[in-house]
Amino acid sequence: MLPEDSVIVAALKSGDQNMFEKLFKHYYERLCRYANDIVNDADEAEDVVQQSMIAIWEKRNTLQITVSLKSYLYRSVHNTALNKIRHRNVRRSYAGEQSNGFEQGEETTADTLSGKELGHQIQVAINHLPEQCRMVFKLSRFSEMKYSEIADHLGISPKTVENHMGKALKLLRKQLKDFLIWIAFAGFIS
Repeated sequence: MLPEDSVIVAALKSGDQNMFEKLFKHYYERLCRYANDIVNDADEAEDVVQQSMIAIWEKRNTLQITVSLKSYLYRSVHNTALNKIRHRNVRRSYAGEQSNGFEQGEETTADTLSGKELGHQIQVAINHLPEQCRMVFKLSRFSEMKYSEIADHLGISPKTVENHMGKALKLLRKQLKDFLIWIAFAGFIS
């Protein structure tokens, strides 16, 4: 069990490596699961968490935490993960331009309905959600947090969480209407 947030922050600011290690170990697995929900790669997720924690340690002297420490850590991992995705997309885009479109074939119906394509379509739809809806949806579905936990984590009311979740599900159903039969089997956006 960790002490109160203010005690942890004060210890970090004073350079307490033991407290930093306790904090790291306490949140590491949960933050890795959360990061993996965003980047969809376990190794990259671990890298994201490590980068986030290193950044916190490096700027420990100037830490200004206005929310709970848990929320601060999740937000830090979230931002680092999004930066990782942006960087990955830039690399892919550059690589795609360099290949000059070699081996561009037409997709068959079987390809379109494959699990990989379905997963890709779901991820694209999630990425098109408004930021707050996307965060609420991911925390609910991937991190399996309750609405009250999400509300505390994001500093919003449980009713706002419920509204964002409803909006996210409505938008996902609309964007994924061609795939709903397969998604229903998985129970993903029910």
